[in-house]
Amino acid sequence: MQEAEQTSVAVVTPRRPGHGAERASAQAPQQRQARIATLLTLLLEQPISLYAAAVLRMGYGFLYLVFLLREFPHRDEIWGPGSPWTPELARQLFDQTGWASILTLSDSRAYFEVCYTAAVVTSALLTLGWRTRAVSVLFAVVVASFHARAIYMLDGGDNLIVLMALYLVVTACGRRWSLDARRTRLRASAGKTARLPRDQARGELRRHLREARLTVITVLHNCGMLVIAAQVCFLYGSAGLYKVQGATWGDGTALHYALNLDVFRPWPELSAMADRHDVLIAIVCYLTVLVQVAFPFVLFGRLKYPVLTMLLGMHVGIAVFLGLPLFSGAMIVADAVFLPDRFYRYLGQLSRRVVPWADVREARTRTPADAALVPPQSGPAV
Repeated sequence: MQEAEQTSVAVVTPRRPGHGAERASAQAPQQRQARIATLLTLLLEQPISLYAAAVLRMGYGFLYLVFLLREFPHRDEIWGPGSPWTPELARQLFDQTGWASILTLSDSRAYFEVCYTAAVVTSALLTLGWRTRAVSVLFAVVVASFHARAIYMLDGGDNLIVLMALYLVVTACGRRWSLDARRTRLRASAGKTARLPRDQARGELRRHLREARLTVITVLHNCGMLVIAAQVCFLYGSAGLYKVQGATWGDGTALHYALNLDVFRPWPELSAMADRHDVLIAIVCYLTVLVQVAFPFVLFGRLKYPVLTMLLGMHVGIAVFLGLPLFSGAMIVADAVFLPDRFYRYLGQLSRRVVPWADVREARTRTPADAALVPPQSGPAV
């Protein structure tokens, strides 16, 4: 009897060959659909790296403000009517390149002074985050205009700032650490809410329009942050691959020649002291090439943190030894896009301990519009 039962069980419950493979193949479409749904949710509903966008806004606004103030005594020779690169020469170049500049609309010195003052004010307002949507557009126009006006007069350090200024226009860079965020927080704490119309149809239409607007803002912001990250990766990767092709980088002598060029020696004694360490210069050359080539491939692991630290040291060295502070500052700010939001939240809490009046607790007084745009858990860094 027992043998018969065992035989029947053996007949009823055999495992068919490939049964596990069939289950895996059946679950594969479901997993793909789940991943696509998660990606769409992240793209359409969850803004990523809001704190990083705020750092980019403050960094580039402050950097360009300092740049304009530093060049204030030389503004006429660089951008004004008294420049060797005259407005007429600039307009002839624009006909060939397709660029444009508000500085060439008039040759009047008074007009130029007004434009320069407006550029300084715009940079300061962007740094503070006042009416960020409109000011970011003005900042992009200012940076592009000043860059195009004196494209042969500067050292090229503002090239990256031009690109980042254009990308920041589509990001929600004013939702954190800005006067706009503070104003929104104060309105929410005061209980000021939008008054809905009495007609139900109009109320539904208004609600749908508000949801569509928030979705568009989120999509533009996420795409803008991803483009910024891709731009930085492309910059480092192409720079590293270009260095690989050079013989001086291959034998570790590239920095030796750079330190002995008069145009890149702001402090000749310091450059001469660094040039005495041949082995150290060769190591720095090889590390520079290795870090730049490997940068796009280490962004999705913890290895990116030591790489970002080495890049920070590299840019500080470029600013000090080669006299390119604008370029180094632009690159340091661009690298900030790869740091997670939890790092910036920690910095906000630390600043609140140091400066008691610095209120960073935006989550407790979130407005309905901000709550619809920002989920309880902050999005991952780019």
